[in-house]
Amino acid sequence: MIVILKSGVSQDRIDSFISDVKEKNLDVHVSKGVDKTVLGLLGDTSKLDPEDFLANEIVESAERVSAPYKMASRSFHPENTVVKIGGDGSTACFIGDGKTVPLIAGPCSVENEKQLIDAALAVKKAGARILRGGAYKPRTSPYSFQGLGPEGIRILEKAKKETGLPICTELMSASELKYFENVDLIQVGARNFQNFDLLKEIGKFGKPVLLKRGLSGTIQELLMSAEYIMANGTEQVILCERGIRTYDGYTRNCLDVSAVPYLHKVSHLPVVLDPSHACGIRWMVGTLACSAVAAGADGLEIEVHCNPEKALSDASQQLPPVMFEELAVKLNKYAAVEGKTI
Repeated sequence: MIVILKSGVSQDRIDSFISDVKEKNLDVHVSKGVDKTVLGLLGDTSKLDPEDFLANEIVESAERVSAPYKMASRSFHPENTVVKIGGDGSTACFIGDGKTVPLIAGPCSVENEKQLIDAALAVKKAGARILRGGAYKPRTSPYSFQGLGPEGIRILEKAKKETGLPICTELMSASELKYFENVDLIQVGARNFQNFDLLKEIGKFGKPVLLKRGLSGTIQELLMSAEYIMANGTEQVILCERGIRTYDGYTRNCLDVSAVPYLHKVSHLPVVLDPSHACGIRWMVGTLACSAVAAGADGLEIEVHCNPEKALSDASQQLPPVMFEELAVKLNKYAAVEGKTI
């Protein structure tokens, strides 16, 4: 249920109203807009009548929210959420600010120090705002390269110091959170997007989160997974469309570009697209990236490797630096149409 308060109400009266609501064993999510304050009531509201709230003179309106996700809903939070990444010695990046379409770029996996540093310098030169790299790699085959683990995070931290770029890497197990203190953006991969115990722990950890849609996940399931993270304390969540599995196999996955405007309609959370995993084909990445910007994406995650042919994972979809630089120039032109930059 949401309760919208009238403009000009004093903070003391708002606090008193919230206190009364909490006595009904409900939690309250407060969203302050320019003119109005929106209160999201969380918990069992089935016995509450919205009409009862209208008796209070500070209440403008009250209504039930039909969507099962609450904190992720635009009804609860009418204004866009802007997620700040970095800022502690690294260059801060804002996703969802309506002014930029930041590029999150780097290799699929951290293979060694030189490989990652070279890639980090290359993507920064091209205009990337965040460095990505997998320290832990969930692979279909148990015999494939699984990542360097904590050593990979150490290398990412070194790249962060050398380039000033905030770092993004995937978490696969709550037991590994102790290594993520200096990670700026925690990625939840497609295979873990409904690992609810993991989502709860990430929510408690407090770092910004990049939540990827599952291989066969619905939009509602993606938003409910975001709800798990937000309900446990972390409201800085970025939704990521990375392609879903369909009956056709000409690409690795099928990029659902329509997810961008729909998610913007129903949720206040920023939406990033990952064209690399969507198609799995190097020459297609640029076209899908441009379509994502045209659809209004708040950012892009693109895989870049200085020697893709020798990459230990996802070699066929990673761009060489020259190709990434050319794409960045093109993306800037697309973003400029909407008055944005990358």
